[in-house]
Amino acid sequence: MKSRNIVLALFLLAVTTFVSAQDKKESKAKTEKTPFVWEGANLYFLMTDRFANGDKSNDLNYNRTKTTGKLRGFEGGDIKGITQKVDEGYFTKLGINVIWFTPVVEQIHDGVDEGTGLSYGFHGYWARDWTALDKNFGTKKDLAELVKKAHAKGIRIMLDGVINHTGPVTEVDTVWPEGWVRTEPKCQYSNFENTTACTLVANLPDVKTESKVEVSLPPFLIEKWKAEGRYEKEVASLDAFFKRTGYPRTPKYYIIKWLTDYITEFGIDGYRADTVKHTDESVWADFKTQCDYSFADWKRNNPTKVLDNNPFYTIAEVYNYNISNGQLFDFGDKKVNYYENGFTGMINFEFKSDAQKDYAFMFQKYSDLLNTQLKGYSVLNYLSSHDDGGPFDAKREKSIESGTKLLLTPGIAQVYYGDESARSLVIEGTQGDATLRSFMNWDAVKTDAKTQKVLLHWQKLGQFRKNHPAVGAGVNVEILSKPYVCSRTFTRENYTDTVVIGLDLAKGKKEIPVGTAFKEGSKVKDAYSGKLGKVINGKVVIDSEFDIVLLELKN
Repeated sequence: MKSRNIVLALFLLAVTTFVSAQDKKESKAKTEKTPFVWEGANLYFLMTDRFANGDKSNDLNYNRTKTTGKLRGFEGGDIKGITQKVDEGYFTKLGINVIWFTPVVEQIHDGVDEGTGLSYGFHGYWARDWTALDKNFGTKKDLAELVKKAHAKGIRIMLDGVINHTGPVTEVDTVWPEGWVRTEPKCQYSNFENTTACTLVANLPDVKTESKVEVSLPPFLIEKWKAEGRYEKEVASLDAFFKRTGYPRTPKYYIIKWLTDYITEFGIDGYRADTVKHTDESVWADFKTQCDYSFADWKRNNPTKVLDNNPFYTIAEVYNYNISNGQLFDFGDKKVNYYENGFTGMINFEFKSDAQKDYAFMFQKYSDLLNTQLKGYSVLNYLSSHDDGGPFDAKREKSIESGTKLLLTPGIAQVYYGDESARSLVIEGTQGDATLRSFMNWDAVKTDAKTQKVLLHWQKLGQFRKNHPAVGAGVNVEILSKPYVCSRTFTRENYTDTVVIGLDLAKGKKEIPVGTAFKEGSKVKDAYSGKLGKVINGKVVIDSEFDIVLLELKN
């Protein structure tokens, strides 16, 4: 009898231990932190000068006092302004987990007339000195503070890197030496050579990135650094870089060194590379090698500040690259695979035309391509940007639809500042791309009910995307064609995430089939309305005033 009691006690102990272990396992699963997945990132792209003015004391510098064309001059936006919005939780409410902003390196001091009135380098793409920040944008202390505060909220920082060209030549901004740049011919875009070994437009000196001839520092840069008291430090840093890498002192390697210094110093998480197809692809392979080295170096030196194990991320702007091209871009006489030459993502210029089609087409096309030809890579989808004169919704008449299509399609979603608030893209008196670059409409965000309704829609979708890697990086399975219902599942190592999306549904009470996404009896929540439901006979009933349902498991 005694032995039976002992056996029974041991059995009960084993059962209790097993149940306890299962409870702990389920509890861990419920509380496990959602991983950040670059392939499904929710990225916010802003023009530094046009987003928020956090420091009015830096609005005028370098004697930039000339009258400019409309929206062609500096408007006051700066790095501190971005930080203020991070502090206010603006990005967090939008579900943003990556911020990309236009270049903040020192721009040419003067301006040029582009036929649209005088233009200053407010956009950041006219570099004068890659090693310094432009005073209009702020200081390196400001940048360090932004990275620190963004990281504290789980938001990555992506800088914008330009290697292809310097800024234009003006009366006070000299042309770089002949060994560094070419000033002609203008690009013809009919083959590889006349797309790369040429200037994009008149008076935009093209860096000789293909050159194998070593060059010395430009005299004007030496003079500048000496005046600023940092010449010896900069030269020593260059010497150490070239000694470590063994690279020749050719133009591209100087600039690669200067850009990757921002990784080493600040711990930024990625680079969007500008005008990529206008240089030889090897430039970017070398760039990524040094980005990875610098990121690893920063992590070693800052172990307590490391967010996760994600690698450094690079996104290419190869103008007119389309996701349908898979991994190749065709110059006519040459096809280039940029994914094999330094990039983990590419800007997808096809998305805005795909957005003219229905959800079923978009979701399946992107899921299929990203999980076959582009598996392991991604694309950056956008509907409007700073230099695309044909946005999906130029008159801002379809802001709700825009948010739904952009934020629920597989791939990285690029929210261009003001997409979420219907900032006008038609500004009277502007010419060219200036109309796309008005100051952020903060007053409307604060006071206009219609704007706030649009913003709330983008916030709900953005939060859902951020909380569920399956939305941007998962495999799409259609459950019902009309009204459209699909599931999205993402799996990586031991982590699995599944959601169900329903669109164009009836308002009020609706029944949503979930296929095999959720088990029978599972408790779920509609992330859009906040309503709860339960899977009964493979379906969930949600009673809400909306025609959209975003189902997630309720822990």
